[in-house]
Amino acid sequence: MKKWLIPAIVIIVLGIIIYSLTVGFNNKAVTKQEDARLAWSNVESSYQRRNDLISNLVKTVQGAADFERGTLTDVIEARAKATSVNIDPTNITPEQMAQFQQAQSGVSSALSRLLVTVERYPDLKASQNFLQLQSQLEGTENRINVARNRYNEGVTEYNKYIRIFPNSMFAGWFGFDPMVRYEADAGSENAPDVDFDFK
Repeated sequence: MKKWLIPAIVIIVLGIIIYSLTVGFNNKAVTKQEDARLAWSNVESSYQRRNDLISNLVKTVQGAADFERGTLTDVIEARAKATSVNIDPTNITPEQMAQFQQAQSGVSSALSRLLVTVERYPDLKASQNFLQLQSQLEGTENRINVARNRYNEGVTEYNKYIRIFPNSMFAGWFGFDPMVRYEADAGSENAPDVDFDFK
């Protein structure tokens, strides 16, 4: 056998191994990244459902002529602000995530104040439309929580995959950056202060 043939075979075999490793890494990383992005889209979809329900809730509550307009205005403004915040799922930055979370927290806060204020209006509280919307909102809040958890699971799986060795080396070559998790609002670990004093 010719002496030059052995190094050529070794180089070819090494080339095939490196190619297989990098292609395998790239394909798996792309799959995990796309799964995490899909999970983010589901988070946004859940929030959109909540925003759509809020419109119906506000219209129902507006039917109560003596209802406090300031509370409704807060809900409408918070919803408008939240729907104006858009995140590109292919490039979620910590700043974008913080802006999104802040806007959604504003909606949650305004909505909570609205529902507490409704307690003072027995006719509205007993309205079948209002009760259905309130029930749908509760279900939507649960969907939002599930979607955020699934997003975080997808991001964690993707981030772990691109950070372990030798994948971390390949991630740098192919430009795979870690993704941002959805984090709880500051202070959410504390129990909320509920005040039913309607004076």
